[in-house]
Amino acid sequence: MPKQKPTAQAGPPAKEKKTSKPPDTEMSIWSHLEELRGRLVKILIGLIVTTLVSLIAANQLMVLLAIPIGGLENLQSIEVTENVAVFMRISVLAGFILALPFTLYQVMAFVSPGLKKNERRWIFLSIPFATILFAGGVLFAYFVMLPAAVPFLVSFMGVETVPRLSNYMSFILNIIFWMGVCFEIPLVMFILAKLKLITARQMLKHWRIAIIASAVLAAVISPTIDPVNMILLMAPLIGLYLLSIVLAALAV
Repeated sequence: MPKQKPTAQAGPPAKEKKTSKPPDTEMSIWSHLEELRGRLVKILIGLIVTTLVSLIAANQLMVLLAIPIGGLENLQSIEVTENVAVFMRISVLAGFILALPFTLYQVMAFVSPGLKKNERRWIFLSIPFATILFAGGVLFAYFVMLPAAVPFLVSFMGVETVPRLSNYMSFILNIIFWMGVCFEIPLVMFILAKLKLITARQMLKHWRIAIIASAVLAAVISPTIDPVNMILLMAPLIGLYLLSIVLAALAV
């Protein structure tokens, strides 16, 4: 019988390739929280810096804010710390407005990794427009709303009124801030449309709801129950909604 060739001995078993471990979900969450903490710290530092810068012009800003009521001589302070508190409040709001572009950049930088490249581009391009719109809301409140609202409130029922400095400035700053926020509506709608969360058709379909929402918002923000002042506020809100529809259509 022919001799059988010896079979080759099997070599050492091949080493199994190491499979990459799935990313640690817990570590991923902690890394996001760490990044969020870093962004918040940067925002806080930016606000502190701009607030300190605003301290230089706070006195001039106080004089400008008192123009709708006829000047600082028509206001009075009762508490010892009232003037200082108002001075700081004006500085903080001015610092917030100055820091707005930097704050928005930090927010966008935090959420941008979860977006597509073209979505990130539109998000970052919106930062200067957000600042411009907020400033537009501030100017609208100062030049349109307050000159009509303040004289009405002060002379209501013919009773002589000498407002407190803190009360008057809180009232003015509240109106200015929320009008700035309302003027951001078109940009927010544009971004949502870019992210495919809403469409111009949907917004146009619900225009009646938008009008009712504008009336409710005007009633909440408006400093008076005077229908003229409410219309002054309602008209730009409806206009902003119509502009939002146009921008949502362009976002497609």
